[in-house]
Amino acid sequence: MKTHVKALVVGGGAVGTSIAYHLARAGWDDVMLLERDELTSGSTWHAAGLLPYFNMSYATTHIHDYSIKYYKTLEEETGLNAGFSVVGNLRMAQTRERMDEYMVYATTAETCGVPYEWLKPSQIKERYPLVTCDDLVGAIYHPTDGYINPADVTMAMAKGARQRGVTIERKWQADAFHWTGDHWDVTCTKMVEKGGNLVPSDEQIIIHAEHVVTATGNHPQRTAKLLGLKIPAIPVEHQFIVTEPDPALVEWRKENGEHPVLRDADAKWYVREERGGWILGPYERNAPARFEYGVPDSFRADLFPLDLERIEEEYMSMIHRIPSSETVGLKDDFNGPICYTPDGNPLVGPAPGLRNMWLAEGFSFGITAAGGTGYYLAQLMVEGEAAIDMASLDPKRYGSWMTTEYAARKNEEAYEHVYILHHLDEERPACRPLRTAPVYDRQKALGAQFGHVNGWERPNYYGPLDADDNFDHDARSFRRGGWWQYAVEEAKAVREGVGLIDATAFTKHVVKGPGATEFLDWFTCNKLPKVGRINLTYALTSNGTTRTEYTIVRLAEHEYYLVSAGAWTAYDSDYLRKAAEDKAGEFGYIEIQDVTTQWGVFAIAGPKSRDVLKEIVKDADPATVLGNKRFPWLTCRDIELGMCPVRAIRVAYTGELGWELHHPIEMQNYLWDQLMAAGAKHDMKLVGARAQNWLRQEKSYRAFGNELGRDATPLEADLPRFVDLDKDFNGKEAMVATGVRSKCCTLLINGPEDADPWGREALYHGETRVGRLTSGGYSVAFGKSIGLAYVKPELAVPGTKLQVKMFDQLWTAEVVEDSPYDPKNEVIRIDG
Repeated sequence: MKTHVKALVVGGGAVGTSIAYHLARAGWDDVMLLERDELTSGSTWHAAGLLPYFNMSYATTHIHDYSIKYYKTLEEETGLNAGFSVVGNLRMAQTRERMDEYMVYATTAETCGVPYEWLKPSQIKERYPLVTCDDLVGAIYHPTDGYINPADVTMAMAKGARQRGVTIERKWQADAFHWTGDHWDVTCTKMVEKGGNLVPSDEQIIIHAEHVVTATGNHPQRTAKLLGLKIPAIPVEHQFIVTEPDPALVEWRKENGEHPVLRDADAKWYVREERGGWILGPYERNAPARFEYGVPDSFRADLFPLDLERIEEEYMSMIHRIPSSETVGLKDDFNGPICYTPDGNPLVGPAPGLRNMWLAEGFSFGITAAGGTGYYLAQLMVEGEAAIDMASLDPKRYGSWMTTEYAARKNEEAYEHVYILHHLDEERPACRPLRTAPVYDRQKALGAQFGHVNGWERPNYYGPLDADDNFDHDARSFRRGGWWQYAVEEAKAVREGVGLIDATAFTKHVVKGPGATEFLDWFTCNKLPKVGRINLTYALTSNGTTRTEYTIVRLAEHEYYLVSAGAWTAYDSDYLRKAAEDKAGEFGYIEIQDVTTQWGVFAIAGPKSRDVLKEIVKDADPATVLGNKRFPWLTCRDIELGMCPVRAIRVAYTGELGWELHHPIEMQNYLWDQLMAAGAKHDMKLVGARAQNWLRQEKSYRAFGNELGRDATPLEADLPRFVDLDKDFNGKEAMVATGVRSKCCTLLINGPEDADPWGREALYHGETRVGRLTSGGYSVAFGKSIGLAYVKPELAVPGTKLQVKMFDQLWTAEVVEDSPYDPKNEVIRIDG
């Protein structure tokens, strides 16, 4: 058995075998896969093998698309039939709102080149007469997918991996991981059969691996303990039943082809044919999480007892939808563990705090995602970055605040929501509130309606409190939700008067020490600011794309305050620390502190914002302390607001005159009360994140995770003013070599009267698809929809006419100059 390898993949399910295969295909010729039992003995063996395209995530859609195409090539390569039945996928809708969901999804699918068709109820009935269609309003149909045999596709990938030189070892368990400084020493124990159980023997070896990938299926909690990490992947029970042959189906099949996979999302189930009968897979309420603290050693290819009462509603709805199934008996049943994460997306990428350790955990749709995960993770490992931005799947999207209880309860919620309408303005309630700023109760009492970012509660908008207003704050929509009218008023208040925004969730780091200046100069692409000044800048990947956006405040010669997106604290911190460690020998001592929870942030913005602050600022000359001479735009000053010391930064994400007020978190309530009292004299309005998102688009401010990411360079984001090509910085050479493949621009959109884009829609130039929106919303300044987009450079020119695909229609749009609101930045610099 080998003891020295380039990469060790731990886990022999569909995901692990795909990763091993794709690493070998990408050129790594010394890859080993380790499986503690037999290949496919985890969730793979009892998976239903469905291959659904449907996903609201751009990255995940690409992953699923690759898998479906890749699986069709396996037989030619390996000689093994993967059992792919390309029967299509028919996703039915009982309501117009469900069709709205499908249309929002479809335009995302279109940006990835995924084919689909629309079917009316009569067309469904004509094609599939066994299906009741009286209560349907339509369906979306994917002709190119279907279902596959999970064991067969895994074995085909395993054979393909072996053909490419991968070593696969079964009955070996990874029991310890030790990083030596340049490779991992992985202690492995031989597993043996004993009394029907799999138990460790006395035989052990140490495998020296440059890279390790964990794809441990139902065992991520054990993996987490071995690595000293928190991994919010915990299995949830999923049951499906198999019926006896249905005579009506058997008769139908004599002269017709197989039904597509049927999904009645409003009834929360999928159904497909199986040997003349049906498989029903429900996603019911109250499915419990299992193995929160690890899988028992006695649990192998085992199942849980079936709980038919829990799925009775879904079973009866199947009978309604396929009446011929009513008299058919049950042939088999399965109730097994399937891993989930709090948001339903897998954890794929580098492990936090560790070198050359890669996670591929938490796959609720593991068969669908396995092929694409192997492909794109191999790109990350071999080339440094993937062809798509994988940040939305990064394990570091959950920080150290995450606990086992949180993961278990949120994973149960994610399971339950598989078929609940995926509103893009939804806010799921489980485990909330959890992370709250001190001012939370005051905001709630004033009508704040909260979203959550990285666990933090953050106001989305402020609405009526009185139940007599007959306003349902939980009313979601794929068009303009009930909250829209309140966000409009909040946005207008910032443009015309003054608004106060809670930005406490911002990520904040202090970087200081003798090596800090040289390090940050290399780490970021813009000039470093002078003491007391600020700069917007980017940390790049080795491939020259955007890894993180920072606002850098220079506090002293070698001390900096870095502010970045609130959703990405652990993600940013890990990259920053690892980069500093890599350069410590070159630049000298660097100290990095995550001070996110030590500082609260309020943003005050609007033409009257200076007037509000003058009411409470303490200075020998309050009339001038906030003026342009003493406090110009893009500077930082320590001021006092009442008794609260404030690190005030003159910048505003809304593009208006404004300040960010960074303050000691323990004084937040005091500062809030001071601001509220002063603001009352100037009709100050409380403003949430949704209005702020619209306002930043009017200024063409790019957002990390939308316009800014690891699939585009700052030059492609059309931000050359924040790139200093006269200095050397990480990723510069790759950025320049990449050129400008596509370009970010701003669009004003003549969309439907009752809807705005969400920032995932396809763009057309004539009949040709030419790009996609990355942000979308409503502009109070222009009275129409607005969005940011990536298109071919020659189309990113003001005046270019394009069309946006919304609700299966093309709506006219025009590319406008950057920062269409106040393009000369006059209002943001206004003196007073």
